[in-house]
Amino acid sequence: MRVEFGKIALRFLGLASVAAVAVTSMAGSANAGEQIFDELRFGASASVQSGRAGEDGVFPEITALFDPFGYEEAVGWQQQLLHPRVHLGTSIGTSGEATQFFTGFTWTVDLNEKLFAEAGFGGVIHTGELDDNDDGPELGCRVLFHEYVGAGYRFTRNWNVMAQIAHSSHADLCDGPNDGMTRAGIQIGYKF
Repeated sequence: MRVEFGKIALRFLGLASVAAVAVTSMAGSANAGEQIFDELRFGASASVQSGRAGEDGVFPEITALFDPFGYEEAVGWQQQLLHPRVHLGTSIGTSGEATQFFTGFTWTVDLNEKLFAEAGFGGVIHTGELDDNDDGPELGCRVLFHEYVGAGYRFTRNWNVMAQIAHSSHADLCDGPNDGMTRAGIQIGYKF
């Protein structure tokens, strides 16, 4: 089941990439009010857990950020905190490990014109093992909390890079083990 789902997830990632390119082309000719995405990010992460709960392989990632609350118009860090963006993304397990589909809120604060800090909180649905896993985390339930923190650098108004660490677990709110998944990685972003 996990292998079949991984193939489906990789196809989804491919289709999402094609859709992102198409939307980028359309967004170039549209005005700001008609854009679907505020930002698209592509990258990869790896597990930072050790021992039995560690995960093998690299996890390709794609994240779309939306701006329904007016983050783009926010001035200063106080207003930026009051206007989060919404994120939707996936982290693909390539070595038989868990694939994640996550969503939630993202708070981005500009430290200066080039540097920014970011935090996100939401939920994730995953394909990992719930219990009785000899090689990888035992996750306890299918739906988990998902949070991340990151720091980034803007090369231009449109292009940026961000290092982040993300964690998913159920905070002992469901029965079963709670090893969680903790991954760190790099993402390249394009802001429309």
